[in-house]
Amino acid sequence: MIKTRDNSYILQKLGILASFCSLYIAYKADWGDLFTYNSVENFIAMASFVDEQDGVVRFISDAPPTHYKLKIQLFSLLEKNAVEKYESAEFEAGGYKWKLVLYPNGNKGKNVKDHISIYLTLADTCSLPLGWEVYAVLRLFLLDQRKDVQDAIEKENHFHELKLECGFDHFVSLKAFNDASNGYLVEDKCVFGTEVFVTKERGRVKAECLSLIKDTSSVKYVWKIENFSKLHADNYFSEVFSAGGHKWKIELYPKGSTFAKGSHLALFLYSVDLTPDSKVYTDYTLRILDQLHAKHISFKADRCFIGSSTAWGWLKFVSLSYLNDPTNGCLVKDVCVVEAEVNVWGCQSSTADIVK
Repeated sequence: MIKTRDNSYILQKLGILASFCSLYIAYKADWGDLFTYNSVENFIAMASFVDEQDGVVRFISDAPPTHYKLKIQLFSLLEKNAVEKYESAEFEAGGYKWKLVLYPNGNKGKNVKDHISIYLTLADTCSLPLGWEVYAVLRLFLLDQRKDVQDAIEKENHFHELKLECGFDHFVSLKAFNDASNGYLVEDKCVFGTEVFVTKERGRVKAECLSLIKDTSSVKYVWKIENFSKLHADNYFSEVFSAGGHKWKIELYPKGSTFAKGSHLALFLYSVDLTPDSKVYTDYTLRILDQLHAKHISFKADRCFIGSSTAWGWLKFVSLSYLNDPTNGCLVKDVCVVEAEVNVWGCQSSTADIVK
């Protein structure tokens, strides 16, 4: 952090401050509780100076943080007890739940040394819709207890499903933090704080989620069809059965369908409960059982079922001449036994919603 009270420096940075004030005015309607000041003049008065580098704004504030304050007594015990990371309790800002995450000796996962690292993390994302994104201005404070002012650092950050945490690896050097003249650590006590201002949100965007199933198991369903020779409709459905968390049924065309009608029996696996945007990846087998010799007629396939009312199968499953030959065991006492074996190994869901 940089600390200065030099007036020439302040004059040099007035352009940046004016730009920042314009940004405040432009976004005030959307940011809601952006600042607890009644006017732009009060906002200008609260900052002793502004220093902007690489999109990071540093300033001194007379106003304490409005969203969350973290006071640590006996700070030295964190190092003594080898505490590498400390997470605050949850707090709410901008309609979201957050936590302040502090690395008192630097974030070792990012090879940070000789600095305090501090971040803001989204604490509860389970209830957020698929494809969510949050843009927020993050302001982090460190209290100068000698002058009762806050040294602050600010930057806009982009949070999303793969980036739940944003902040500063090198928030303040340990040398500056432990320097008594800076007033950060007084009688082994220090105070951090944060403010979060959501600038833009994306709700449910067009997205998808593929969930693979680690330990899969096939489900068998047997459909016993009696009085087979008396079936006169074009097609028939079995009862609904469950496999892989979804519902299915077998579709049978006893006299065939389309170009194979009159020559072959057609057999399909039919999805029942899929939503229009969902997909289920399966490998499945359909069989007509040979009730005499156990030489079953079977076909296996890997297919992706998309949405409801989707069927995959075979138009030429077995010729009607072979099926009706009593020596082949497909029809015994006018009973045909059809079996489906279904293994679901992946599911994909998607959403398509407006962008906020």
